Amino acid sequence: MSKHNIENDFKTGYTFDDVLLIPQRSSISSRKDTNLQSNLTKNIKLNIPIVSANMDTVTESSMAIKIASLGGIGIIHRFMTIEEQISEVLSVKRSEGIVIEQPVTINQDGNVGQIKELMSLHKIGGILVKDNSNKLLGIVTKRDLFFEYEDSKSVQDVMTKDLITAPEGTSLDDAKKIFINNKIEKLPIVNSSNELVGLITSKDIYKRDKFPISSKDDKGRLMVGAAIGVRQEDIERAVKLTEAGADTIVIDIAHGHSDHTINMLSKIKEKIGKADIIVGNVATGEGTKDLIEAGADAVKVGVGSGSICITRIVTGAGVPQLTAILDCVSIANEYKIPIIADGGIRNSGDITKAIAAGASTVMIGSMLAGTDESPGVIVSRPNGRYKMTRGMASLGAAVDRSIKETKSMDEEEMLEYVPEGVEALVQYRGQASEVIGKLVGGLRSGLSYCNSKNIDELQKNSKFIRITGAGKAESGAHDVLVD
Repeated sequence: MSKHNIENDFKTGYTFDDVLLIPQRSSISSRKDTNLQSNLTKNIKLNIPIVSANMDTVTESSMAIKIASLGGIGIIHRFMTIEEQISEVLSVKRSEGIVIEQPVTINQDGNVGQIKELMSLHKIGGILVKDNSNKLLGIVTKRDLFFEYEDSKSVQDVMTKDLITAPEGTSLDDAKKIFINNKIEKLPIVNSSNELVGLITSKDIYKRDKFPISSKDDKGRLMVGAAIGVRQEDIERAVKLTEAGADTIVIDIAHGHSDHTINMLSKIKEKIGKADIIVGNVATGEGTKDLIEAGADAVKVGVGSGSICITRIVTGAGVPQLTAILDCVSIANEYKIPIIADGGIRNSGDITKAIAAGASTVMIGSMLAGTDESPGVIVSRPNGRYKMTRGMASLGAAVDRSIKETKSMDEEEMLEYVPEGVEALVQYRGQASEVIGKLVGGLRSGLSYCNSKNIDELQKNSKFIRITGAGKAESGAHDVLVD
């Protein structure tokens, strides 16, 4: 016989559609006056509280570069080899910086075919040439390869040898003057022995002016996170990703309140040093407490709330997202550890509610899966254009993982696999910057309605009201024909 009593044991769980924020008298004259800076982790701040999800249909280097340039951060998914994931992290780190400390180079013995491969792999337009002792010899740009069809041709036959360089320690202002006076795009940095020590590009300087709130590390490079699992080889993955420059490691497990996760967190804390660790997912205060006491620098909250997640249907387990956030925040605040609300976000109003409930940031998945920067191709249908998205616990994702990890697929194991995610099409939404811009604009308006100039004030000032189904219907467009 069940020990539960429905009157005493059953609490009510709420999600975003169950509540609204009560408007308040506001002294804010323009939403532009609001400040959205918030903590991602104990030690990392973002200028907008938005994180792109570590899903293989959402975040690789293109998405991570874009969202970091806008003030958020992207988490590179883990469903690839260690080498591939490191390459994605390096692509973000090399995309922008005060000085690119590890520019892509080629040895003088290389050929045109190798240059083309490197340019395509790293999505760059120029490669520096050096000798075996790291001395700078020249540069090859896309211009040098115009009408160059012989891939076996030597690098030395196509490179530009007369280079303008700058000495180690050159300031950004001095670099600007060199770019202006010489009308060049790339400025190699060399030491007194003419050994290559870095690279400054005119594009990086332009980006610093165009994207003043971009998320940067202490070397001026865009910030990026990387996800791992809880297997033994993920310890090596975490170490190598940190060495490649990942600013945060995300231990990403559907049920993060587990011994596997806590043990992995302890092991990685010992190995990687200064990089902050985000851990999840959980849906309770107890789960939050156990992860924080094991060393988590931020906790990711959400079980079964994602648009492509069916964990609650398959397992019967989960907590509605708003209640999960409130429960987890009540514990995390005692330790001053940030909460990331992962899942259930369908519009900018949901972001405002999640942060008002205490989350420091929100993780976005399907809304970004339909953008140009997400992996995958655009699919045309009679009623519009779409891109594919899928849960990382879907059958398709499981099959792809099996093939990538073992180069084969265990059919018996696949037949026994119980998916907790689905594959689906999401509407094509154009550039990620447009989507994020609308989300940020809605959040700023939400702050103004709650008389809040920043995130801290929103969390102190906000008041929720529970609404009925009729109230929810009244909240959207109604009694009109919407085109």
